[in-house]
Amino acid sequence: MKNTIKILAVAIVMISVISCQNDKKPNYQYMPNMYESVGYEAYGEYSVFPGGMEAMQPAEGSIPRGWMPYDYENSNVGYQLAKDTLKNPIRYTLENEEKGKALYDIYCAICHGGKGDGKGTLVQREKILGVPSYDDVGRAITEGSIYHVMYYGINSMGSYASQTSEHERWQIVQYVEKLKADLEGKTPRIDTDIAVIEEKPEVEAHQDHETTEDHNNAH
Repeated sequence: MKNTIKILAVAIVMISVISCQNDKKPNYQYMPNMYESVGYEAYGEYSVFPGGMEAMQPAEGSIPRGWMPYDYENSNVGYQLAKDTLKNPIRYTLENEEKGKALYDIYCAICHGGKGDGKGTLVQREKILGVPSYDDVGRAITEGSIYHVMYYGINSMGSYASQTSEHERWQIVQYVEKLKADLEGKTPRIDTDIAVIEEKPEVEAHQDHETTEDHNNAH
């Protein structure tokens, strides 16, 4: 009997709470911080943050996700070091070449030209002058120098480090080298996996044949 009374009392309370609900306006918030979080304006001044600023410096030594440090400095020494030592880490495949071409057409062809001869649309319209051809002997570009220039920019050419990822820049490098090879009348580099099949020496094969004949004669 006592349990029945308790159950009825709980049911009455629940029905009362539900019946008092008004869908036309917000109801009571028992934990308002769960509904209304504290928001801070970007670059706003708030005493709760170290230094009193909402925008804080990243932790020392941290790097953005998907970004790797570039160890060559933006100087003539850094350029020459990259030109002489920096190598393309990706494989030279037709797929990477095609993706490099798509990126090249977006970022590079407007000045350097579709063939890499330095006769892009802006050059033909005389908006930009002095764009060299990729087969310019005086510059003798390499995979390292191409990447370095894309990363930092040079002369009137700006940096493309913010518009492209590291992998995309290396794909562009492959395609630029392909254009350079075409201009020089050479075969562009394509990496292929060649399976090496070891052939059995003729002497060993002859010995195996003699052994088989001796075995047959023995029978």
